[in-house]
Amino acid sequence: MKKLYILSLFVSFTVSFAQTNLKKADALFKNFSYLDASKAYEECLQNIKSPSAQTLKNAADSYYFNSDSRNALKWYRKLYEVQGNNLTDIYYLRYIQSMKAVMDYDEADRVTKEYLNKKGDQKEINRYVAQKTQMDSLAKTKSLYQIRNLDINTSKSDFGATYFVDKIVFSSARDTTKFGDKLYTWNNQPFLNLYLADRNPADGSLFNETVFLANVMTKYHEATATFDSSGKTIYYSTNIVKKNKLVVDENKINNFQIIEGKIVDNKLENPQKVFFDSEEYSVGHPSLSDDGQLLFFASDMPNGFGETDLYYVKIAADGTMSSPVNLGPKINTIGNEVFPFFRNGVLYFSSDGHYGWGDLDIYESKMLSDGSFTTPRNLGAPINSNKDDFSFIIDKAGELGYISSNRDGGKGDDDIYAFEKGKPICNQSISGMAVDRKTKLPLDDVVIMAYNSYSEVLGETKTNYEGKYAIEVPCGKVIKMIAAKMNYSSDEKTVETTKVNGGEIKDVNFELSNYDDLVVKKKGVEKVDVKPIYFDYDKYDITPLAIEELTKVVFIMQKFPNIRIKIESHTDSRGKDAYNMVLSDKRAKSTRDYIVSQGIDASRIESAIGYGESRLINRCKNGVKCSEAEHLLNRRSDFIIIQK
Repeated sequence: MKKLYILSLFVSFTVSFAQTNLKKADALFKNFSYLDASKAYEECLQNIKSPSAQTLKNAADSYYFNSDSRNALKWYRKLYEVQGNNLTDIYYLRYIQSMKAVMDYDEADRVTKEYLNKKGDQKEINRYVAQKTQMDSLAKTKSLYQIRNLDINTSKSDFGATYFVDKIVFSSARDTTKFGDKLYTWNNQPFLNLYLADRNPADGSLFNETVFLANVMTKYHEATATFDSSGKTIYYSTNIVKKNKLVVDENKINNFQIIEGKIVDNKLENPQKVFFDSEEYSVGHPSLSDDGQLLFFASDMPNGFGETDLYYVKIAADGTMSSPVNLGPKINTIGNEVFPFFRNGVLYFSSDGHYGWGDLDIYESKMLSDGSFTTPRNLGAPINSNKDDFSFIIDKAGELGYISSNRDGGKGDDDIYAFEKGKPICNQSISGMAVDRKTKLPLDDVVIMAYNSYSEVLGETKTNYEGKYAIEVPCGKVIKMIAAKMNYSSDEKTVETTKVNGGEIKDVNFELSNYDDLVVKKKGVEKVDVKPIYFDYDKYDITPLAIEELTKVVFIMQKFPNIRIKIESHTDSRGKDAYNMVLSDKRAKSTRDYIVSQGIDASRIESAIGYGESRLINRCKNGVKCSEAEHLLNRRSDFIIIQK
């Protein structure tokens, strides 16, 4: 597709074949006869041991401009071996794109990183990282798109479908015109013309094609049209011609221009140049917004960011146009941005400068209220391939559309493909942190699980070194979130997502307790770490103070569901031995009953036994005078962990 997205027609003249092979190849290249030049370079370079960098560039470019990536890569690689990181920006780009076109992605990434490090532009590095991350994510996700090649395609170039009321207008080099004997020397195909086809709205198939607006046709290129919603106004790309002759500059370049006209009775009337046309540069690939208030286009006019940039002009009700506005460095790169299409607030376009699968890829970017655009997102496979993918359009319902591509498996050079787009799966992001309950420090490697109301797993992730996590879950659901880490308690949250696709619910945070912070260990025995369980004198009812400590027992048993315990209650030595034995046993069982009442399975409490004053832990036995504090040490309940 490089023959048209360059947006210039290179005018060639007769080349003498009496010259030496290299001079012949250079002459063909200089005259933009790239198909013939590639053959000539291939022949003469077999006999040149140390070709110049310029010869290598010409040989590679002659293939590159005709989308022969395999042969282009051969010569770009030799150029890279000669020049290394002294390659200019544009030749780095072409070298990288040629590698991607033959799916040498690892090597392309290596050279890309080398190039970005050489430039030292952190913004470009950040863009590369972000776009590569998005592409890696796309590769793991099922695409919403299904595409198919159309019967209307020929062995020549067919591309650039655009909506014309209920029909489709497209560009084609099919040989059906009276100018069929005149070939475009760049690729030895007929010049492009506009064709009209009927469209089946059910499946997108095209049929009954015919030449569109016969009085528009010239013996040169007419292509890439756009129409207002009524189908009465047209903008299209064509060569700059005066008195039926191409207007060329000192480099023998004939630039493209955009023509505006009215359609009356299937004829073009009052064709006029748009005011920003120029003989010094090209403008083309026009695309009107749905409301007709914005006209997007591509151009290599001065002061852009790359080879071709995207622009727009505002159109007032009386037809007055604003000055062209460059879409800026978020959209435009050092490469080619072409084939804009704007629908429902989203700009679709093709680029070989953003990170992609190879050659031109199709991207989307939302236009914000201030006229700026979001970071472009690659549409992924099958919309994009390792070859040129461009000219994306989609209907207002966002369900059916067309792309063009010269990918393998087509019928010719460029083909038109219809696609169906399924409804996107509505997802939202839940994010937050996990911290240690005691220290409040972040916890890494905490497993975060998301479940639906049927306890089916919706997603799983882990916290990073900062204790942070993010997880994708469906929209409009009640989500059960569980955070767990080895030797820590789990934590649980319930979150209800909204029905807004792409939304984010933040600050769903978790606190986990370290097991070692909840127990005490003495002489190889582990006990739940609680203060003494207080009961009123001569009673075994659970008091508010007792509940405060028993809550800790319930907590550890809830958070560590494998824990089993046994309860042992003790008294001090005051009072009769038999009485103390009965009282402590009643207190042990009362304690057990409270824990069970809080939802803990009774089977997890092996026993609840009172031992009275039979297991004193100090000297305060019968007849020994002790302080209240010393007696208190004996008046205790132990929650001994027998399984964890």
